[in-house]
Amino acid sequence: MEKQGLYLTSFQRKLLLKNLEADLRLEYRRRIEIMLLADTGQSQAQICKALRCCQETARHWIVMAQTGQAHHWNDRPLGRPKAVNEQYLARLKELANHSPREYSYPFERWTAQWLSKHLAKELGTKVSSCHINRLLKEMGLSTRQKREIGEKGTDGTKDCSITIRDLQSNSQPDFLWSLNFIKASN
Repeated sequence: MEKQGLYLTSFQRKLLLKNLEADLRLEYRRRIEIMLLADTGQSQAQICKALRCCQETARHWIVMAQTGQAHHWNDRPLGRPKAVNEQYLARLKELANHSPREYSYPFERWTAQWLSKHLAKELGTKVSSCHINRLLKEMGLSTRQKREIGEKGTDGTKDCSITIRDLQSNSQPDFLWSLNFIKASN
């Protein structure tokens, strides 16, 4: 007679052992091992120590074994779901290279927040404005307007330059005054 475990049916146990023979990613292998060890009566602490996994992972897969859901060991994908695909990137690039007015918006330049909202509505994928800015930067694009020379100084204040020359007939000026007025912030 076959040895009975605490939680798994003999079919589940055989299925898990068979899957352990396959070339699995470490994370999937660990899920199976957690359930098999729990089935033999190992405690959560013992499993964590033996497999070098966190308590939350062990607890989750122990509960899966206890509730008869061991066959779902590979249903939950690993890692964060990939929200941005090639279609999303292509559309982001297209939008960034056109005026929002072409899409019936009242403003002249896109912001990352508006790009995010528009793409969420159009493609159903919500991405943060910070991530939009990162994606644009990777593509060599930006929502910021290109800076004109003399528009702003390095300290972020507006640079107002006035040049005064002696206007003589076609000869070189005798003197040249150049004044830079920088708006002081109070």
